[in-house]
Amino acid sequence: MTAESRKAPVASLSDWDRELAHAFGVLVGRPLDEFDPDAVYAVGFRGNVLNESGFLREPDWVHPQALSGVRPIPCPFGLNSEPDRQPLFDASTSIFDFEWCDSPQSPLPKDFAAALKSVCFAESLVRGADIAPLLDRFGVDLTTSALKDTWTIYFPRLVCDGTLLDALRVALDTGSTPEELAPLTLTFATEPDEEWEQDLATIEHPALRTHLAYFCTDGAEGLMPLYQDETTTVLADEGCEQVAGWEDGHGQIEITVMKLSPLVAGPAKG
Repeated sequence: MTAESRKAPVASLSDWDRELAHAFGVLVGRPLDEFDPDAVYAVGFRGNVLNESGFLREPDWVHPQALSGVRPIPCPFGLNSEPDRQPLFDASTSIFDFEWCDSPQSPLPKDFAAALKSVCFAESLVRGADIAPLLDRFGVDLTTSALKDTWTIYFPRLVCDGTLLDALRVALDTGSTPEELAPLTLTFATEPDEEWEQDLATIEHPALRTHLAYFCTDGAEGLMPLYQDETTTVLADEGCEQVAGWEDGHGQIEITVMKLSPLVAGPAKG
């Protein structure tokens, strides 16, 4: 059984996790126990800063160990300057787009391209974990310059265990204990919009309240909520639903928590 297939019942949550769950419910607009506990939830981290820097084209994404989930990929564009709090991407669960995999002009080996097409869950979209075994079988190295333009990352996912609580914990960078909030309080000290002050006041833990206020701003210094009617939800055509999202006011960073459809989540492994 994988981490994504384990769903801890509410009764087993620690006192701190219950406090986090309440606080996260404030930000998403309803209690977390009203969401489907059996669904798989994912955290997407996107934005212009990733595209313009070329980070999403780095060969590390298609290294066999990354695609198999053994090697996470550190993101150099975190929300704070703490070096040990870099977001970590999971190439194995991220969604790749091989738009030209069935094109006669594609430089991909024909047998590999055919096998790749067979594991795409929608058109040219494929999970990293489904690419990994094909590399060894066909002896293909996607990190070479000849194949570097054959793939793009459609939905880069951060490492999380697939539960909604952990997805929000990762998206909002709270860490797993109250002590992990401490180094972030100065970095995250941002005044929330007035419309959020009353809701945030229901969060009793002062450091947690200060931390989450960073995600309730107008986007000038912190992040602002990203409402579903203000954006086109990635993977919506494949049955996925946006739970919540935040972005800065300059389009540089966008963090989205998604409820994945069974099609996109794929079968539980292990």
